[in-house]
Amino acid sequence: MIIALFPNSTKKQSFDIAVGIYNFLDKNGITVVAEDQDCEKIGATPMSSIDPNTIDFLISMGGDGTILALSRKYGHLKAAIVGINLGHLGFMADIPIPDIYPSLSDLIEGKFTVQERLMLEGSSPNNETLFAGNDFVIHRSQNHSLIEISVIVDGNYVNSFLADGLVVATPTGSTAYSLAAGGPIISPSTEAFVITPICAHTISHRPIVLDARSEIELQYLSEYDPVKVWADGIENFSLQTGEITKIKKSDQVFKLVNLDRHDYFSTLRTKLAWSGKLH
Repeated sequence: MIIALFPNSTKKQSFDIAVGIYNFLDKNGITVVAEDQDCEKIGATPMSSIDPNTIDFLISMGGDGTILALSRKYGHLKAAIVGINLGHLGFMADIPIPDIYPSLSDLIEGKFTVQERLMLEGSSPNNETLFAGNDFVIHRSQNHSLIEISVIVDGNYVNSFLADGLVVATPTGSTAYSLAAGGPIISPSTEAFVITPICAHTISHRPIVLDARSEIELQYLSEYDPVKVWADGIENFSLQTGEITKIKKSDQVFKLVNLDRHDYFSTLRTKLAWSGKLH
């Protein structure tokens, strides 16, 4: 088995924990690789020295943003991502620090499933294509007023929203910006995505859940400065007045390891501090 380890350089304890993980995996007969600039700090084998297609798992050390960055960079590999949470919320990075080694033992013993997470692709007016595992966000950017955005789904006009912007989120992204804007939580196995207005002017403007086969067109209507369309908050393109972005389900997915010892709803209860209990 070959496992690639990706510490997050912005997290102070990341490399210390990575060394411990390396030692644990090495003792279990597993080859550990890391990106060339990190391998000496960990003791791992440089990734450049192997065929990356032979990697079985990618261990992400950080938060959900670290997982999204890995999925973008190495999404072409067959390897699934294991998320160790060194951040705060971490709905995908669901392994807390105290549970690292029991979780790694379960991984080695095959006590897990691999889930393929839905991704979106969005096209710019210049035919540039971006991909998102969480969401596409169109936001008013430097404009001081609310902006008007029309929504067309599968060729049918839905509505024009006057708001700070709109979020088009996958089930994975439903617990990110969309949730903060009042959107619903969507189970990650659901083939759907949600359009959530951001601070809409009219209270009747509510989130809309759509079948994942739907194709969405968003048109920027306001005669203001250009706005940005962001893919996972990482890449973006601009829309001028009257221009359209088209968003649909991508053929590309990213694979996430779900350990048997962790389940989605227990993660929700923990991360959202739900206080309910079973009698």
